[in-house]
Amino acid sequence: MTPIYLDNQATTPLAPEAFDAMLPWLRDNFGNPHSSHVMGRPAAAAVEVAREQVAALLPKNGRVIFTGSATEAINLAMGAARTQQGRDQIAIIDTEHAAVRDTALWYRTQGFETTLLPVDADGLIVLEELEAYLGQKTALVGAMLVNNEIGTIQPVEQITEMAHRAGALMLCDAVQGFGRIDMPQQADLIALSGHKICGPKGIGALWLRDDIEVPPLIHGGGQEQGIRSGTLSPALCAGLGVAAKLCAERRETDRVHIASLADKARSLFGAWTVNGSLDQRYPGNLNIRRDGLDVARLMSDVRGVAFSAGSACASGSGRPSHVLAALGLQPAQIKSSIRLGFGRYTSIEEVEQAAHLINQAAENQLS
Repeated sequence: MTPIYLDNQATTPLAPEAFDAMLPWLRDNFGNPHSSHVMGRPAAAAVEVAREQVAALLPKNGRVIFTGSATEAINLAMGAARTQQGRDQIAIIDTEHAAVRDTALWYRTQGFETTLLPVDADGLIVLEELEAYLGQKTALVGAMLVNNEIGTIQPVEQITEMAHRAGALMLCDAVQGFGRIDMPQQADLIALSGHKICGPKGIGALWLRDDIEVPPLIHGGGQEQGIRSGTLSPALCAGLGVAAKLCAERRETDRVHIASLADKARSLFGAWTVNGSLDQRYPGNLNIRRDGLDVARLMSDVRGVAFSAGSACASGSGRPSHVLAALGLQPAQIKSSIRLGFGRYTSIEEVEQAAHLINQAAENQLS
């Protein structure tokens, strides 16, 4: 039996429209988009259509670089810190995704000073701490738009204004918010992922403000405007492009649907405590805990629901959630927390059935 899928922060189902857009480039039109002959030109055109579809959801004064993932896009974006002459400090929020957090910490080995900015009990950045940190040595500030574990929406526009006043660049990991909420219009670098918006896995993108330069991570043929070498997949680009287009077309419909799912879920998990802000959060993310619960056992008992105990990207590391720890939760509370993720293709009936199964297993365990 197919489980009820409630892990849309980890990945999303591929939209049928995105699949249909990809299929011709996988089956029939196999030309290299970087070739100038009769088979290459249509492939190149498909890539550019996709680029425009993605760019339509982003600020107008920049360009889109396709990458193999959001993680690659973030690593590429971090290189902008190297272009800031006389500046060797990086500041990121302590609850950032590992793609930002671990990369920023790696920069310590490259002569940079990396600071992890604290959050309050709701998971929101403490702006006074950022203000105290920023100075003439700050090269780059990083902030997620929507946290992948707790759904908290950071005040990225305000953070950007503060960073720019100090002369620093602003990097926004918009993976969980792209296509769902407004993009930060003043950011310098924005990273996104295909498979978080009902597009394909294996493709992401970096948006760069027009006057921003980043050194290449990958050297070779000079594809993607000389920044990201390697042959692009027209199929993946087309899938991401159509997924972005669908997000634009369905934004209000999706918003209303996901809000209704969130309201229903909160009413069904009344015995649980919500982790993170109740108000400043993306409703498709519900991170909750119940004291005394062994979540590893719970997940084993509830095989009929696909949900998580945290970030899929860190699930194999054995590390407790740094996000929940940053909120001030104790180890026992972290181990009693689960994350439920709702999406476009989730139904009310699935939420109700999943809540019944999870609550029943929790009661059996705690009784």
